[in-house]
Amino acid sequence: MPRRQLHMTGAADTPLRAALGALRTELGLADGFPADVLAEAADAARNPVLSGHEDATDLPFLTIDPPTSTDLDQAMHLERRGRGYRVHYAIADVAAFVRPGGALDTEAHRRVTTLYFPDGKVPLHPASLSEGAASLLPGETRPAVLWEIDLDGEGRTEVIRVRRALVRSRAKLDYAGVQRQIEAGTAEEPLALLKDIGTLREEQEIARGGISLDVPEQEIVERDGSYGLEYRAPLPADGWNAQISLLTGMAAARLMREAGTGILRTLPVAPDGAVARLRRSAEALHIDWPHHVPYAQVVRTLDPTRTNHAAFLQDCTTLLRGAGYTVFEHGELPTPAVHAAVADLYTHCTAPLRRLVDRYASELCVAAAADREPPAWVLTALPALPKEMADGTRRANTVERECVDLVEAALLKDRVGAVFDGYVVDVKEQEPTTGTVHIDDPAIVAGIEGGTAELPLGQRLRVRLTQADPGSSKVLFAPA
Repeated sequence: MPRRQLHMTGAADTPLRAALGALRTELGLADGFPADVLAEAADAARNPVLSGHEDATDLPFLTIDPPTSTDLDQAMHLERRGRGYRVHYAIADVAAFVRPGGALDTEAHRRVTTLYFPDGKVPLHPASLSEGAASLLPGETRPAVLWEIDLDGEGRTEVIRVRRALVRSRAKLDYAGVQRQIEAGTAEEPLALLKDIGTLREEQEIARGGISLDVPEQEIVERDGSYGLEYRAPLPADGWNAQISLLTGMAAARLMREAGTGILRTLPVAPDGAVARLRRSAEALHIDWPHHVPYAQVVRTLDPTRTNHAAFLQDCTTLLRGAGYTVFEHGELPTPAVHAAVADLYTHCTAPLRRLVDRYASELCVAAAADREPPAWVLTALPALPKEMADGTRRANTVERECVDLVEAALLKDRVGAVFDGYVVDVKEQEPTTGTVHIDDPAIVAGIEGGTAELPLGQRLRVRLTQADPGSSKVLFAPA
């Protein structure tokens, strides 16, 4: 999970945008795709491989994404089923466009994931596919991997089906609009059921000991030649929508387990030291965390619209470090097999336009549901996928970290020497004059060093900004 999701608005020609462009160059990220990849993508867009795709265009699917998104991986249709529910979840069928071993496939294995910058992205696939022929755009018939998951009246999974199908989305919705419709009572039943099913799945998550982090997004806003950071707290609709994706990832893992071959998204339980550090952060940010209360229970009490709660939610993502991908074959599950935050077997399968592994997970599940062997190209690629995904994830984390550092430096570049209020949330054991500080306003987490006395862990401290230079140095504070 990202430490921060940053989005930028404002003029195209600003020093920050120039610095972000320089960062892409420094990290060796190409502006476009090789000619042979573009040619293959264009041909695939015109001639997708449709094999056994049933006609499901009668189902009125809809998508829920940020307003500007055009790479639409998922579409849903929800309905009642007796005392329970049926979830229809269509996932873009990227395998219908990507020929195994071709130039497009090779480039996808090189890129691994779409990389997100505050002012744009470096996509996994060419736009002719990711924002065109493979995207589940409204009014367009598209090949999809179609999940049908039957739930009982309490939201528990009863039956899982998955097959290839042609689907057509009827509407492209955004989170704010969905929230307004549901709250106003104007949503038609397939959309209104998102709240009912999402809430039930959240209750199931609590029952099994799982946890979802409502980490706020931050928007970088240009103001009078300077920059500001504004939080966008997740809406309940964000969480309900995420529960449908989680449900599908858990269903996919279950199919793989029953078939005996698969790739799981795993996360070990956080070590005691990481939890202890988070407790110090909670104390510093005035988060009430009694010793007898589990971490997951504390997180559910947080309000992401409050600055100190938002900062703590950012810190909570440190407990998700160590997540990875693990292949299993011959029915032997890995150790650990469970994703600690999901508290169940889980895999990534719902974002194939943006993440390489999801295309393979979909193929494994389609084969498992049909009780047949996965395609040879899937089995051949499977052993190398965990390392490929780990390398791609590290690259994405580097992009994220460098973007955060750059944005914070741009925000504070004209305030070097100014004094701020903050909390010391971490102190290096071997260097007690060096650590990490949370600043109240703006909401920034940065290093602190340069004092002569041991930093007061968990206490307020007046600090002075000593450096902030976009593109050349990170934000750094010293005791005032």
